Amino acid sequence: MEGSGTVYLPQNKKPMVCVEYPGIVQNVDKMLQTLGGEKSVSRIYADPTRRLELYFRPNDPYCHPLCANRFPTTTMILRVKKRVRRKKANEMQISEPNQEGSISMEIIGVVGTVYKFQGMSDFQYLAFTRSSDGTITSLYDKVLLKKPEKEEFFHQDIVYHIPPPIFSRLDSAIDYHYRPNVNHREGFQSPQVSSENLIGLSRARRPHNAIFVNFEDNEVPRKPHQAAVKNWEKLCTNAIDIHAEEEMKRLFNIRPVWSRSAIKANISLHPDKLKMLLPYVAYYMLTGPWRSLWVRFDYDPRKHPEAKIYQVLDFRIRCGMKYGYAANDMPVKAKRSTYNYSLPITIKKPAPQMVSIQELTQGLGTSTISSSKKAPSNKYKLKESVYIFQDGTLPPYRQMFYQLCDLQVESLQAVIHKNDGKESQCTERDGWCLPKTSDQLRDAMSLMIKQIIRSKRPALFSGPSTSTENKEQLTYESGEEEDDEEEEEEFHPSEGSENEMETELLDYV
Repeated sequence: MEGSGTVYLPQNKKPMVCVEYPGIVQNVDKMLQTLGGEKSVSRIYADPTRRLELYFRPNDPYCHPLCANRFPTTTMILRVKKRVRRKKANEMQISEPNQEGSISMEIIGVVGTVYKFQGMSDFQYLAFTRSSDGTITSLYDKVLLKKPEKEEFFHQDIVYHIPPPIFSRLDSAIDYHYRPNVNHREGFQSPQVSSENLIGLSRARRPHNAIFVNFEDNEVPRKPHQAAVKNWEKLCTNAIDIHAEEEMKRLFNIRPVWSRSAIKANISLHPDKLKMLLPYVAYYMLTGPWRSLWVRFDYDPRKHPEAKIYQVLDFRIRCGMKYGYAANDMPVKAKRSTYNYSLPITIKKPAPQMVSIQELTQGLGTSTISSSKKAPSNKYKLKESVYIFQDGTLPPYRQMFYQLCDLQVESLQAVIHKNDGKESQCTERDGWCLPKTSDQLRDAMSLMIKQIIRSKRPALFSGPSTSTENKEQLTYESGEEEDDEEEEEEFHPSEGSENEMETELLDYV
């Protein structure tokens, strides 16, 4: 009705999506090409966690996108027409104003989602070279393969063109609020700053008073720091904590050397309390065959040949064309990668909930929980697969730190105990074992894992490779690699990661 504020929407109108394009559109086809085409827009619209990407140079593989945020909206698209009487050429102009023509409106569709480009455009990286006279030459014809090329194409001289794998992680401006210097407590000593890191720490680390021992050190500690004792006595406030302390001491009486992953699989204790309890009962080995392991106080594995069963083995699942399967074909989780950043093209997921103070102070729970629910005593307990290797099962991660006693395979134990009673010297690389024992164990474990993957995914090994497999079988049995260059001489613990038995320096320094 004319003059009414009520609008009736037609039933046959389909919902529409609006994109606030940051530019003047003169060609619709080219505009859709910068958005990836209609299929790309539809695919991104179907996933609410994705952001719409705009490439100003869609044919340039080095072009970085501008991302749009998704917002719900309730708007309509109207087509407005106004009838205006056109004057004839022979009509004389008159001073009287023309009367306004009739206006008609039509609802084309209803918009329920709108994409708005609110961020800044990312850095752009162009492939070109500049000569001494200022001439600019493009490198796209040399760095991009458009057709199969001969070998000479890859041996031609070319200017180095190594684009960075990632640019800015944020596409919106943020305010950096400068803070004054932190006022530490009395007696605080500023951490030493090396020439490689001129930016010091903003606050003092929370001391956990762990004792670190290197393989070259002459003596091992006999008791914990007094501060570690006070910290644990202050934190141990209930019966559950006392029981955890007794269980921890019982474990170290049974076995003097433990990994933190193995401890987590045998004791259910909050990680923050575990950080306080471990320095109270054991010291930490930094280097040598027992590196990244916790050792009972007053026990020196370098003086006891029977301690070789507690040595650490850095095992990494081998993958590649040489072994018959690629990294993407592995049914095992990968380590944390450098590329696992929160990129601008995705929406951040909600952060995990923080642990309540009541949970830390009162323990893991009360005894009034019904039997139908999972017992709280196992809330923080890990599975045995995080530290035990068994034939027929795959490791949970591609890199694992095993203790030799946790390799529950008879053939592996035979290699470990080959020199029982003949141990003469404890070396930093091999400990009490024979030289290259770790290499033989890795070869045998890799062959077992390959057989498991073969049984789970036989399509990966369907090609004719009998002669190669026979040769590889002999290679694994002899414990030698085909090429000396591929032999892994040293294995270093990776920087903190939850998918391995990691070094805990960051937690205790």
